[in-house]
Amino acid sequence: GEGLIGRGIGPAGGPLDGKGPVASSQRLPIERPARPIMDRAPVTVPLQTGLLVIDALIPIGRGQRELILGDRQTSKSAIAIDTIVNQRDQDVLCVYCAIGQRASAVAKVIANLRERGAMDYTVVVVTEGNDPPGLAYHAPYAATSHAEHSPAPGRDGHVA
Repeated sequence: GEGLIGRGIGPAGGPLDGKGPVASSQRLPIERPARPIMDRAPVTVPLQTGLLVIDALIPIGRGQRELILGDRQTSKSAIAIDTIVNQRDQDVLCVYCAIGQRASAVAKVIANLRERGAMDYTVVVVTEGNDPPGLAYHAPYAATSHAEHSPAPGRDGHVA
């Protein structure tokens, strides 16, 4: 629900930001069958990342899941953060999923998003490098589940 926006949470939904318990309107299993493709609305509205090379080469639609893969230190997080920041006033819910990163690195990302006003429409799902492997496995499922359950009617979810 709306109570998750602006928060840093773990894959199980527990708060990691010291702001008290997470107010949620509903609990859903993170591993559940996806809606059949024929029942889904077509992706017709583009999601502009703000990075001209990516927008020109890789068409991304609002509501579409996108995974950024690559070697270490190849600016994957920078691309995701810039994309999230560029969604201001676009009525898009952004979910940033950090898997296996150091707590200090995630804190810098959250501070950067907060400083740039992006936490007003962002949920951050975090598993640290010292968390059990099961949490790292479930983190992308939890992030996707949050994005699929967009809190406001008409709002698109975007997982970074």
